[in-house]
Amino acid sequence: METESSLVREPQTNSIHEGRPATGGRTSGILPPSPTPPHRPVHLEVIIPAYNEAERIPATLEATADFLASQPWSSRIVVVDNGSVDDTSGVVRRCARARGAVDIHLMGCAQPGKGAAVRRGLLSSHADFAGFLDADCATPIATLDAAMTYLEAGAAAVIASRHVSGATFVQPQRLGRRVGGTAFRLMTRRMVQGIADTQCGFKFFELGAVKRALVECRTTGFAFDVELLQRIQRSGGRILEIPVAWTDGPASTFRPVRDGIASFSTVLQMPRVY
Repeated sequence: METESSLVREPQTNSIHEGRPATGGRTSGILPPSPTPPHRPVHLEVIIPAYNEAERIPATLEATADFLASQPWSSRIVVVDNGSVDDTSGVVRRCARARGAVDIHLMGCAQPGKGAAVRRGLLSSHADFAGFLDADCATPIATLDAAMTYLEAGAAAVIASRHVSGATFVQPQRLGRRVGGTAFRLMTRRMVQGIADTQCGFKFFELGAVKRALVECRTTGFAFDVELLQRIQRSGGRILEIPVAWTDGPASTFRPVRDGIASFSTVLQMPRVY
């Protein structure tokens, strides 16, 4: 494994949007693992929360593993099965056997909610840097290159953004998601200062910074990102937004009415930490 100093690169010229630091469960046992040890030290760990993703996750794992295999970082993929009732776990195990160049590890999470799955994956990590991406791979996996550049240069968090200069929508969002997303951003813009998009499903962190924030987080659903970023800012961590070309997948597990209402309710009840 390369030393950390050999992996640090000069920041690229990607357009970024920097958020300002503010001044002011239960878990299940691990499912039968992939053949490699789950805690072999790596530089980067990519966590994919999954709920009934048997159809979509093979393509995401293939793209992610191929990209990571071409990079200088030692890395591992961890899929956190969030109580799927389809063959998600079986599909992941088969992919793990087929993708030998990069370790793919399967972990279970009994507590429902994307936030619970991400939390379990991040708290179990022993990498230098770790983060998560959605199982539909709506954000191009190559975004990791810029994210790692800024993390290695000292950022506490690097997140993809659909709402800063340079970002594009490869496939337009449906009307209901556009309206709900606009309202949600207006509600949260004072909670996470200087951040235009708290909800894009692609976020990577310096492990120490995210673990310190996670021990205080209580949210487990889709509003989890808001509390996590808020707490990172509270501790003085620097958050950078990277513009991305984002694709709205028609099979997203996010349900605008049920999940949207739950997310709004969670944010309204979320204590301000500043």
